[in-house]
Amino acid sequence: MIKRGLIARMMGVMMVMVLPFSAHAERGAFDVDRWYEILDNVRTRASQNGISKDTIDATLKYPAFIPSIVKSDKNQAEFKLTLDEYLARTVNSRRIENGHKMRSAYPTMLSRVERKYGVQPHVILAFWGLESNYGSYRAAHKLTDAFLTLMYDGRRETFFGNQLLALMKIADDNGLDINDIRGSWAGAMGHFQFIPTTLQQYGSDGNGDGRIDIIHSVGDAMFSAGNYLNRLGWNSNEKIVRRVALPADFDISLLDGKTKKSLYEWAALGVTNPDGSPIPIADMTAGLVADTAAIKTARAAAVAAASNAGASGTTDPNAIDTDVAPQPVIYAYLTYPNFYRIKKWNSSNWYAIAIATLADELKQ
Repeated sequence: MIKRGLIARMMGVMMVMVLPFSAHAERGAFDVDRWYEILDNVRTRASQNGISKDTIDATLKYPAFIPSIVKSDKNQAEFKLTLDEYLARTVNSRRIENGHKMRSAYPTMLSRVERKYGVQPHVILAFWGLESNYGSYRAAHKLTDAFLTLMYDGRRETFFGNQLLALMKIADDNGLDINDIRGSWAGAMGHFQFIPTTLQQYGSDGNGDGRIDIIHSVGDAMFSAGNYLNRLGWNSNEKIVRRVALPADFDISLLDGKTKKSLYEWAALGVTNPDGSPIPIADMTAGLVADTAAIKTARAAAVAAASNAGASGTTDPNAIDTDVAPQPVIYAYLTYPNFYRIKKWNSSNWYAIAIATLADELKQ
């Protein structure tokens, strides 16, 4: 009589054999031996890390290789949105309206997060809104299958192996059904899209039931986000960014966010509020971030317009002085220390500006 474990193993082979797409499969047939080597290694490592047999068996009972996940990993789009386009997508009227509704729906929990971790409600709401549209995002993938698939593909096998072990430990410690944990193809899960190793480090029980479940418990999710930001050094007394205006001939190489100067120095270089008034001065450093590609495009358009205007009155192109063509006003963002704390959550400048913009919209 064939053992149940062997039947499951055979079924697993059948599942992966009909889905032959990966970095390895591109060089030939699906490597079943490699697949089971990965499963065996997961079992060994999980056992060595004290994960229960029940969780290990549940993880490896019916493992599936998902070709679409490998395809997503290989074809991650590099969106070429301008900053204005990005903000239009992420900080739209519906997201702002829903954020205010969520503030009304969870006033006590948001206040508890602020008291415990020092992170304001509008900041928690901004992260919640951008990460999962206040929990309305529905994760598509069973995370055990996602991690096993990415481990097999091999591009970041160690990273995704560590994520799977962390997920197994989280399920074990919190009494969760590991096969019910779903997330993005890359392994982010819950209301704030934590990966397992981040959840392991910063997860916090917000509803007092003795376990941490950031998928089904809004309280756990908010407390975990607050704990993470607190540990990153969040300062509730500081702004995140300030929108400013710059001189028309400002050196745009300084607008990378990496160049830090005191506010006194930025003011001396002509940085002002958008209405031309002086920026507030404090004893702190800041960076400057702007959409430099858009600035270059606008400057080129201004020069072209000046050339065309001049050409209409003369046939001599050398008579056009493009160096003195009117330049467009430049707007940028002063980036304070909280901005760089956000970038430890997500390294995109656009993301950090969107968080700041949405948070400002959600202040009471």
